[in-house]
Amino acid sequence: MLKNLACDFLGKGLFNNGGSKIRPYLYLLTSNIHSGQPHSMPRSFFGVEDYLDDDNSRPYTYQKEKKSKNPQKHISFKQRTIAYMEPFTLDVFISKRFVQASITHRVTCKQVAVSGTNSKDIKAALKSRCDIPACLAVGRILADRAREADVYTASYTPRDRDKFEGKIRAVVQSIIDNGIDIKVYLD
Repeated sequence: MLKNLACDFLGKGLFNNGGSKIRPYLYLLTSNIHSGQPHSMPRSFFGVEDYLDDDNSRPYTYQKEKKSKNPQKHISFKQRTIAYMEPFTLDVFISKRFVQASITHRVTCKQVAVSGTNSKDIKAALKSRCDIPACLAVGRILADRAREADVYTASYTPRDRDKFEGKIRAVVQSIIDNGIDIKVYLD
């Protein structure tokens, strides 16, 4: 029944009061934001022009420019040059089973020196892989490997969830005691 009704509608069309035939296409009522006057236009089948961005200038398929949340925000000289002034960073990761530390070059993102309790040379010599003596051993070996790579300074910023105490402090203090200057940034 519905199929027959649709065929009759599409075949005959609708008649206006003047007798002219109204096309049974889908019309979409849109309003132009800038002029405020509504107008109707036929909806295209593939419809890229149906999906316009906020200012109706380009289709949605183009990439929009990223707008900063605070356009008045100024990036200081120190923020722009800190990666080049202090190029090496220390990263310390402590889990329930092991301790790992590495020194990374910020600009090239290459690890200069790595040490951890999962490595074969440390694993056999330790009783436990996650206690304070293990942290001190990791710091000592990392400092030796960093000196071999001609790295004598690094900066360390703890992760958001980490507190600068206990095992993390033991690793950093061990590196400092073995001749590597570490600048600790606590926020």
